[in-house]
Amino acid sequence: MAEWFIEGLLMRLLDETDTVGKALIENTVIRVVPNMNPDGSIRGHLRHNAIGVNLNREWQTPSVERSPEVFYVREHMLETGVDMFLDIHGDEAIPYNFVAGSEGVPSYDEKMAAQENHFKQALLTITPEFQDEHGYPKSEPGKANLTVGSKWVAEEFKCLSYTVEMPFKDHNDQPDEVYGWSPQRSAAFGSDMLAAIWATLPKL
Repeated sequence: MAEWFIEGLLMRLLDETDTVGKALIENTVIRVVPNMNPDGSIRGHLRHNAIGVNLNREWQTPSVERSPEVFYVREHMLETGVDMFLDIHGDEAIPYNFVAGSEGVPSYDEKMAAQENHFKQALLTITPEFQDEHGYPKSEPGKANLTVGSKWVAEEFKCLSYTVEMPFKDHNDQPDEVYGWSPQRSAAFGSDMLAAIWATLPKL
């Protein structure tokens, strides 16, 4: 679902007739990793790369030997800086679309909280596919797991950083008895996400 999401995002971003995509291209620098784990994905892994390393627990201390996928993306981010980060995932257990924020990182403050809330409110307005009632428990202050991608990015760059989760089967608030959470809906959610990004730019 994450790759379909990215395809929908890119299709809108590169659509010359779409004003949201055009405005983002003209006013921002967007870097997209379509698949963070190609070698693992082709083997049917969800998070683990070809040698069995969970890439979403490598962000604090990645290495070329264990997690080159994270290492090189992270190095580029350190070179360029980051103002906003979205890590796109699927969750096997929770039948909703939701985001996991950075409440538990040591540097979390009122500015980061305001940015998170603004982004969520924008997305809630844009699409009924998103909701903010169901999701992961929030980390206690200062106790976030900084090996996780979005947590490490939030702490390192003091920026808006979310893990975006989609269901494997269906979204309970908007169920589809025939197709469930389909590739088409994943792509549409990715397209809608661009509008929320555009709405949030003034807050970054």
